[in-house]
Amino acid sequence: MTHLPPPGEQALAHSRELHAHIAREIALADGWITFARYMDLALYAPGLGYYSAGSRKFGAAGDFVTAPEISALFGQCLARQIAQVLAVSGGDVLELGPGSGKLAYDILLALDEIGALPARYLLLEVSADLRQRQQEKLAALPVHLAASAQWLDVLPTSFNGVVIANEVLDVLPVHLVCFTQGGRFELGVTALNSGERKTFALRNRLLQSGPLAAAAERIANAYLPDSAQQSYTTEICLAAPAWVKTLATMLERGALLFIDYGFRAAEYYHATRDQGTLMCHYRHYAHADPFYLPGLQDITAHVDFTAVAAAARGAGAQVLGYTTQANFLIGCGIADLLARVDPNAVTQYLPLANQAQRLLSPAEMGEFFKVLAIGKGLDLALCGFAEGRPLPL
Repeated sequence: MTHLPPPGEQALAHSRELHAHIAREIALADGWITFARYMDLALYAPGLGYYSAGSRKFGAAGDFVTAPEISALFGQCLARQIAQVLAVSGGDVLELGPGSGKLAYDILLALDEIGALPARYLLLEVSADLRQRQQEKLAALPVHLAASAQWLDVLPTSFNGVVIANEVLDVLPVHLVCFTQGGRFELGVTALNSGERKTFALRNRLLQSGPLAAAAERIANAYLPDSAQQSYTTEICLAAPAWVKTLATMLERGALLFIDYGFRAAEYYHATRDQGTLMCHYRHYAHADPFYLPGLQDITAHVDFTAVAAAARGAGAQVLGYTTQANFLIGCGIADLLARVDPNAVTQYLPLANQAQRLLSPAEMGEFFKVLAIGKGLDLALCGFAEGRPLPL
């Protein structure tokens, strides 16, 4: 892709090493692996995958910008929601996939300010490189706040408090399924000979009976008219419901907060969305080629929040709220936080107002991102879901 910035020699060598690693796995699997397996290797192969190696991912120098990188207002609003839940549930905060550590940094400062600091702020990070960056970031906090941060290698068996997953569900591996006149197929990845090295390509196989076929059947029956099933490709993420079920089972009392881009199933599997939602991010460019420079780009798919909610309910949890990011932040008092800064102090107020605009605007993140709250043992209306009408799931 000539319009994308070229990588340096070291980055290119890294991508070639991961490319060869994936090609070997394809060869060992008789020439075909599921797209979910390809995505898992591209993102998480030890020492090689996008989230397992050392490239910078977040912020202006990375590939994309997340809400915590845009403004501390995001973490300050989340802290208000966390404090409300902790006042009832007790326990700790657990952040999954903490990224650069910026969200943890902002939340800890805000919880301390409002007198709601938990004994522990737990972080679960699978990348050794990202864990080091998080530790460096949080080491800059006041000593008593830095001391509350503890890193985990695995999920606890039981948990009370608040679990946060900001932009985590969208990078769980997805399967690709194609509906055609000739039947239903799974699109997997094969390796073709091309000069000195192999190139990756999608190749379909007839969908076999099992969880993926059952999910495709449910989607077809519930959301797709017969006309749409003649030529329709979409993603199905089996990992997200399974992971959320594990989290909901782990939770004894408290809330799970998922912030991500996605839709309820009726919007996700709409007849007009016939090419799915798969998207890649490289140096702040978005494109649709998952085989471009593996290991140097992010690969994502939108979240089916209906499937996530159903998995949580199946584990005995309740849906406490589902809304847009804009409504959630407004409910958590972002306007009050902004009002603490004097509008006449232009050099302070204007940057903060611009940050709030990016978080709230329908043209930016406000409508695109959703917030889903799952809970157990809570009998309270969450402040983040008090604004606007609740969205259906």
